Amino acid sequence: MPAPTISHVILTGALIILVFAVQLSYVYVVENMWAEMVRRELKELTDYVSDTLANLYLLVNSTSLDITLIKTINLPSRVSGSSYKVEIVTFGNAAQSVKAYVEVKTWVNATSWLPPGLRVNSMIQANQVIQSIGRTAQAGCTRFSKNVYVGLTQ
Repeated sequence: MPAPTISHVILTGALIILVFAVQLSYVYVVENMWAEMVRRELKELTDYVSDTLANLYLLVNSTSLDITLIKTINLPSRVSGSSYKVEIVTFGNAAQSVKAYVEVKTWVNATSWLPPGLRVNSMIQANQVIQSIGRTAQAGCTRFSKNVYVGLTQ
C-alpha cells in the first residue's frame, strides 16, 4: 500500500476511536452533572425537614407538659423528574438524621443532622419514611414522659 493510503486508514481509525471516546466521556459528565443537581435539591429538602423537626423539638421541649405538635410541610412531587423518599435515620430508637434519596438511584442522596435527644417510637402513629406523592406531609413532635419523639406522616 502506498504511504498516503496508510495515513488515511490510520487517521480514519483515530477519528472513529475519538468519536466513541468523546461520546462515553460526554455521557459520564452529563450523568455526574445530573447527580450533583439532584443532590443539591435533596439537600435543600432534608434541611427543610430537619429544621422543621428541630423547631418543633425546641417548642415541645420548652414545656414540661406532655404535648404533641404537628406541622404541615410542603414537599415537591418530584426532584428533577424522579420520585424520592425522605426518611428519619435512626440508631436504636434515637433519631440521628434526615435522609432523602432518589428511588431509582439510591446512591444519589443527601443527609441533614437532627439535634441530639430526639427519639422515634413505632407506637406513635408516625412513619420514619415518606414517599414523594405530590401532596403535603406532616412532621410531628411529641413529648411523652420526659422523652421527645419525632415522626413523619403523609
